[in-house]
Amino acid sequence: MAYKDFIKSVYPLGKKERVQKKKLLRTKIAPVDFGKINDVADLVEAFQSTSIQARNIGLCAKVYERMLTDSQRPTILLGLAGPLIAAGLRKVIRDMIHYNMVDAIVSTGAILYQDYYAAKGGGHFYGNPNADDKVLREMYINRIYDTYVDEESFAEHDSLIGEFANTLEPRKYSSREFISKLSETIDDDESILVAARKKGIPIFCPALNDSSIGIGLTEHYYLARKEGRPSITIDSILDNYEITQVVVESKGTSAFYVAGGVPKNYINDSIIMSYVFGDYTGGHKYALQLTTDVPHWGGLSGSTLSEAQSWGKINKEANFAMAFVEPSVSLPLVFGYAFQKQLYKKRSRLSFKWQGEKLKELKVLK
Repeated sequence: MAYKDFIKSVYPLGKKERVQKKKLLRTKIAPVDFGKINDVADLVEAFQSTSIQARNIGLCAKVYERMLTDSQRPTILLGLAGPLIAAGLRKVIRDMIHYNMVDAIVSTGAILYQDYYAAKGGGHFYGNPNADDKVLREMYINRIYDTYVDEESFAEHDSLIGEFANTLEPRKYSSREFISKLSETIDDDESILVAARKKGIPIFCPALNDSSIGIGLTEHYYLARKEGRPSITIDSILDNYEITQVVVESKGTSAFYVAGGVPKNYINDSIIMSYVFGDYTGGHKYALQLTTDVPHWGGLSGSTLSEAQSWGKINKEANFAMAFVEPSVSLPLVFGYAFQKQLYKKRSRLSFKWQGEKLKELKVLK
């Protein structure tokens, strides 16, 4: 018996199954045709008709487009984790800020420190992932996979941050306020910190201690105690209070997660913390994530955005997508799509006015 006859005899399809099958086989995968591709935006557009992670990149780009063009103007919260500066993405992130494609940032301390380090003239250097790390240690060269940094230079900049902290009034600071003040000590047009300061975009770093900025602040604290003078302190609960005000005062929120870690969870938890203010926002209206973490280990970094719906962090009707592609590849593609399509052109800006820990005004500028 021919295989086709065997299939028909053993697994006959009824009319209902035939209709369903026709629907499922309605849309063909379209090959990537470089004869029709002129730029990154065209390539990512083409990805939307392909498969596997290319399609997911295309879907993430489409979600980002909807975030940027939604007439209700949701606040876009950008979560940054991973070795993004070492990966060469500093200018990409800076441009997202400069071109009004993000409204508030939650970052790891390492990213902010390495931006500060670069703004002060520090470099990231082409390295070798198979280098002899014991030899590198003898030369005070630190390795970030295939990138080298100078530990002696890092140590100098750690101390600079401690010295800067010595100039501040000894009291409690949120990470947002401290980072904003630190940004005033640098002037680099390609800096993330400088761009955020100029645009009035708040940067939160709930894990500030876990970075070279934290090392510099520890030096400040140690010397203050040794010399019998008061020190500054970073109050992480102030961060909770401040970012929740941003969420509550926004017309709606969207989340753009680069990698995962603390920033992803923090942006999600800002929705839960809105309960404290007596105002559940309904969850993020849009969300996308670019990561290499996977869901099946049960960790937050790889957890699906649909899982976040069970917590109320992502809206039940939200438009979301995930691409399991390392951010040094995926972020330039998604950003490039939005940038080359000039999706930022008609997007209004937000104005934040802080009075200490209080967000006195969050206004959309026409």
